[in-house]
This record gives sequence, structure tokens and C-alpha cells, in this order.
Amino acid sequence: MSEIKVMIVDDSAVVRQVLSGLLNAAPGITVTHAVANPLLAMERMKVQWPDVIVLDVEMPKMDGITFLRKLMNEHPTPVVICSTLTEKGAQTSVEALTAGAVAIITKPRLDLKQFLHDSADELVSAVRAASGAHVGKLANRPAPPPVTAKLNADAVLPPENVRPMTATTERVVAIGTSTGGTQALEEVLTALPRVSPGIVVVQHMPEKFTAAFAARLDSVCEVRVKEAANNDRVLQGQVLIAPGGKHMLLRRTGAQYFVEVVDGPLVNRHRPSVDVLFRSAARAAGANALGVIMTGMGDDGAAGLLEMLKAGARTVAQDEASCVVYGMPKEAVKKGAVERSVPLNAIYREILQQLQY
Repeated sequence: MSEIKVMIVDDSAVVRQVLSGLLNAAPGITVTHAVANPLLAMERMKVQWPDVIVLDVEMPKMDGITFLRKLMNEHPTPVVICSTLTEKGAQTSVEALTAGAVAIITKPRLDLKQFLHDSADELVSAVRAASGAHVGKLANRPAPPPVTAKLNADAVLPPENVRPMTATTERVVAIGTSTGGTQALEEVLTALPRVSPGIVVVQHMPEKFTAAFAARLDSVCEVRVKEAANNDRVLQGQVLIAPGGKHMLLRRTGAQYFVEVVDGPLVNRHRPSVDVLFRSAARAAGANALGVIMTGMGDDGAAGLLEMLKAGARTVAQDEASCVVYGMPKEAVKKGAVERSVPLNAIYREILQQLQY
């Protein structure tokens, strides 16, 4: 297997030095260039094109998001974002994922050098996964169709905990995804009508990013999308996204489903973990559930999806051809956990079928 050629684009000399050392020390990875801004990067790429770019967001002369969009439109290339984690940065990083970044590595403003050393394994894993990603699937995506504004009397009336139009259903859909999932989820959720089964989602994403991600999806979807809070009800026409840094479990009281948002150890190296959600769905919902596993690296969710299938749930995987990274669905298929593998653009139909069972 040929070496993975990496370009680092970051205006911090310390970051360039530390990242170069960490990546060059990893077998099979070579940093070919480390430059201070995207304009210098474009000059270097005229001579040698990298396999993966590790990109900062806030830089002089051209910001990372503008560079990423230009790159994905003109020459799709796997990009790992390495950005400072702030509230503002969280929104920016969601924009980066939407624009086509394969993964996000967060970095703090303080103790940066130590943090990068501590996160070396995560960084190397992200670069390896990015090198095999089908990023052409993230480029030149059409804009989501315009959605009729959800303005009605609710725009004036105080909100209530339960809306009559979102009456509880005993059917529930659990979705798990990782690398490439931000774009995949947007494609699936924007295709759903307002009357859809209640959906719970684990998307591997760092803490503080999920609120901005959910808000963005809510702005383009007919279904309501929100970051899950502890004891949120699972309602028709609503999507609950597990908060970054927390696990989300499905629970049932009588005919009603709700979620628990809890702390806990990393499961399959993730928090939130798809396996945690899927296994809880198997026990709380059984045959009333649909499990959907989509694009992502690793095997998180495969064991949980098998447990859902054994409990009588329907199970669906995104097919290899439409995945950015065919890792999680592949492992689920290998375990015999998947009833059907379908293209990304057909998943919304599988979800709507839950209303007919």
C-alpha cells in the first residue's frame, strides 16, 4: 500500500511542527507540505497533490471554509478539519462538515501542544480513514429543496411540551452514522415529510457541535430537529440528535418512548455510541423499531443492530456505492445484522414504511 501524502494548512507554526512530527511518526503517512494559509497550499498543490489535507478554519488571506468549498468544487480531496473548539467555532465546524470535510479534530486554545500529542491516535485514525473516503460523493451536492416556513400560531403562542399534531407513535426509528454522516443525514431528513415516525440519531460528533448541527438541519427540514435533552419524548415529525460527549438511550413508559441522555465511558471509542442507542432500542422497542446504519468508519453499531434484528426490529444499511466510508454498514452486514442494503436516496422510504407496520 502506497504512503498517504498529507498536507497541513495552519497559520500556527507550533501546530504545523507538532502535527508534522506526529503524522510522520505514523507508519504509512508522510507530510509532504506544511503551509501557513490556503494560498500557499494552492501553490504547492500545483507541484504535488496530497492524498489528505489537515486544515485549520481561521486563517489569514483565505479562511478554511472558503478553501474547502473551492477544493470540493474543483478537485474533491479528503479534508480533516483541525480547529479550535469554541461556540462560534462549533458552528463553523458544522459548516465545514456540510461543505465536505471528512472528519473534525478539535483543539483547545490552551495547552495546545500537549493536546495534540494526547490526540495523536485520533488524528492518525482520521487521516487513514480520510485517505479511503469517497469524497466525490460529498462534492457538488445540490442545495436542499426550499422548505415552507414552519410559521403558524406556534410563532405567537407559548410553546407546549406536547403538540396535538405530534401525537406519540409506538413506532420509532434509530439511526447511527459517523464519517460522511452529516451530509448523509441531511439528504435523508430533508426528504421526509412533516408526518414521519419519531427518529433518534447518533452521529459521531464532538461535544458542542451537535446543537449547531441540529439547528442547521431544523432550518432545512420539514421535520423538527433538535439536540436531545434528558427525558425528551420521541414524537412523530421530530428528530432527536444525541449530544456530543453524551450517550443517548431509548426508554419506554407504557406506549410512550423517551430518551435518556447520560454520561458514561467511551463505547467502541465513541460517546455517543451507536451501539448504546441500538441496544437500548432493541430492549425498549423490539419489533416496533427500525434500525438504520449509515456511512462511517469502524464497527460501532454493528452489534447493536444485530440485537435489534433478534428482537424483531427491521434493519437497513446504506449500501457501499453510496457510502463515503463503507465501514460501519460493512461490519453490520458481516455480522448478519442487516435485512436490506439500500442506496442513500432510498433510506427515507424505508423510514416512512415504519408508519405502515
